[in-house]
Amino acid sequence: MSVTQASAPRRYLDNAATSWPKPETVFRAWEQAARTVGAAAGRGAYREALQADAICDGARNKVAGLLGGVDPLRVAFPTGATLALNMAIHGLLKAGDHVIATASDHNATLRPLHWLAARGIIETTIVPCDGVGRVDPDAVANAWRPSTRLVVCSHASNVTGVLQEIDALADIAHQRGGLLLLDAAQSLGQISFVPRGLGEAAFGADIVAAPSHKWLQGMTGAGILWVRPGIDLELLVQGGTGTSSNSLEMPDSFLERMQPGTPDVPALAGLSAAVDWLDSQTIEAIAAQCRTLAQGCASQLREIPSVRVIGPRDIVVPIVSFTVEGYDPAEIAVLLEQLAGVQVRSGFHCAALVHDHLGTQFGGTVRVSFGPFNSIDDVDTVAEVIATLVSTTSS
Repeated sequence: MSVTQASAPRRYLDNAATSWPKPETVFRAWEQAARTVGAAAGRGAYREALQADAICDGARNKVAGLLGGVDPLRVAFPTGATLALNMAIHGLLKAGDHVIATASDHNATLRPLHWLAARGIIETTIVPCDGVGRVDPDAVANAWRPSTRLVVCSHASNVTGVLQEIDALADIAHQRGGLLLLDAAQSLGQISFVPRGLGEAAFGADIVAAPSHKWLQGMTGAGILWVRPGIDLELLVQGGTGTSSNSLEMPDSFLERMQPGTPDVPALAGLSAAVDWLDSQTIEAIAAQCRTLAQGCASQLREIPSVRVIGPRDIVVPIVSFTVEGYDPAEIAVLLEQLAGVQVRSGFHCAALVHDHLGTQFGGTVRVSFGPFNSIDDVDTVAEVIATLVSTTSS
């Protein structure tokens, strides 16, 4: 191609890793909190400190609504989804517990589970997935043991975008007296969370974790952890909370126990603005726009010889993974940027087990993920570059 990296515009197509660009209102809210508020939340009674408190409370109320109208006082903001998932896993599980996870899950859950299992604290069963990353709920039911306490599942695969049958998994867990931990990193902001009952989060999950910086369009520095009332987590982290400072004991309230340390107020200001932006655009409209781009990309790539698109035909989360015969995925990623400024991710995508089931265990995949600020021109550019590379290789 005649296009060179120096002249090509930046085409960012790695929204499954972190969304970019953010809505302008998110950037402004983040900067205003950093430049003007400039105070720690929960640590003072002066004007700006109270403004910081209000930012945190406002974000919490908005996220509670996003999760289906749950109690805001059960929504904590760890520094990221990985910490939130670790707090849930380490805080919930006891010696002798059995956990069911899936081969389609992210390392943010698989690694802490492996750490506990390798030390003989818990036992795990990893149920397989099919060639697009989909898990059969019957496999989860068949893996159940008397000691099973928890089912862990990524709502949507970060490699293929496939959605799991969370309703069915929740029913399996609850009918047997277990719990469901939902990793919503690739769904919150793309899928509307509708509770199945009063006080429940989406799909009957008992614990939900998600980041701010992916499909929610927020900034890094704020994770989300919702825990159903009646579930108590042992503490993974202890420290200052701004209250009961004359005691070495951690306070009793859920929020203080789950949020030791100083909250990232600018990140939470950005998250609050991001939820407002999602509400103004509607998640359904944004998801449809992103899904249309992903569907178009997958369709064009499937028409190119030597290209294998890996994922469901019915795209919901706008992720497209593919391989090109004769190229390592890392080569394709480099060439996409060099030739047309297209920025994607390649490799195994922090999902250690799924590639054996996808047939991509030797190098992983090229992953393209579309956000609300991408266009059909981005789709066409990806297809044009890949078609050119295939043509050059075969000639």
